[in-house]
Amino acid sequence: MAIPQLLQAHQYDYDETLRQGGALATIDRALKTLRRHLKMDVAFVSRFMAEHRLLRNVDSAAYPAAVQAGDLMALDDGYCLKVVKGLLPRLIPDTSKCPEALAIEATHALPIGSHISVPLTLGDGSVYGTLCCFSRHADPTLNDRDMEIMNAFAELICGQLDDEVRFNLDFSERLLRITEALARREPAMVFQPIVSLTDGNVFGLEALARFGSEPRRSPDKWIAEAADVGLRSRIERQAIENAIDAFRLIGDGSVALALNISAATVVETSLDPLLGSLPADRIILELTEHEQIHDYHHLTAALTPLRQRGVRIAVDDAGSGYASMRHVLNIRPDIIKFDISLTKGIEADSTKHALAHALVTFAHHTGSLVVGEGVETEAELAALNQLGVDLVQGYHLGRPQEWTAFAKPLAIKVS
Repeated sequence: MAIPQLLQAHQYDYDETLRQGGALATIDRALKTLRRHLKMDVAFVSRFMAEHRLLRNVDSAAYPAAVQAGDLMALDDGYCLKVVKGLLPRLIPDTSKCPEALAIEATHALPIGSHISVPLTLGDGSVYGTLCCFSRHADPTLNDRDMEIMNAFAELICGQLDDEVRFNLDFSERLLRITEALARREPAMVFQPIVSLTDGNVFGLEALARFGSEPRRSPDKWIAEAADVGLRSRIERQAIENAIDAFRLIGDGSVALALNISAATVVETSLDPLLGSLPADRIILELTEHEQIHDYHHLTAALTPLRQRGVRIAVDDAGSGYASMRHVLNIRPDIIKFDISLTKGIEADSTKHALAHALVTFAHHTGSLVVGEGVETEAELAALNQLGVDLVQGYHLGRPQEWTAFAKPLAIKVS
């Protein structure tokens, strides 16, 4: 999908998010309160566009309303722009006594007997649109006090609109960053060796994402932003595709490829087209979901056909908290990866040593392999070896590199 199509597909997401978060609901409540207080038939917020005005919030005493949210009208028609330009009074208790109002078609079509309107001016000084109330009948009791009330509600609504405009701008900027990254086929992939402590050979390579675009930041922040704009699965699929393309160039048929993927993407995406170009027994799907998984049934149902084909499943961050252990118990992975915090300084920390020993015992009892991640020193490597950890990974054994670094035979001997 091209960038403009992606943007169009997501352009209203921010509006729904705001409504769920309360911004638009606050405006809806304000309109209802204002309309009832002024005893008017209709209250609405209009938004000025290039050639049109959009009625984006409407509250009405009658159903169906004379006007409805979503109505799009020519900007020059009606009262709104004329009020902003000073061509109409802001307060019109009786339109039959206002020649300027009688010249407007809507006065007769709706009809409008009384009208009160104020511009909505945002914090940057720009006019967003108008806050309007009208009734079918004249109301000679409308006065300057009612104008003060309109102005007070307009100030409240403008505060909400300022938040919306900032959110919209932020959402659009984030969405554009992600769609541009996808257009460049980012992320690029590098590979870090996973080494067997049994024979010192490379058991597999973990594919890790790298983004070269601005802003310069860690891959997890890019992935989080993609999730915020609804494109996490899209960018994870792109990463997997890029990883497989590069991995196939390495040509070593004895090593596995570990691919990071969220539980949400597993459930929402058909992975067969992506994974079909590699033998299933060379693929490890490493679940990276740090958020709580509410429905393990759907996740295990999506994983089952992959596992039946020979794909192995790994769970990351074991030992980092209760959530990671829930993943282990519910998913029953083929590979359990120690959290980096558990590996760091394990040789000198009896508590970490005891927890790691328990995890290794549990894993081997259930038929899982154990990976010690984040190995940075010889002392950490020796401690993990003593504990019976099967596989290790970290800067001490090899930094993430492009696929060309692994084009030669893969073997990293450890003591």
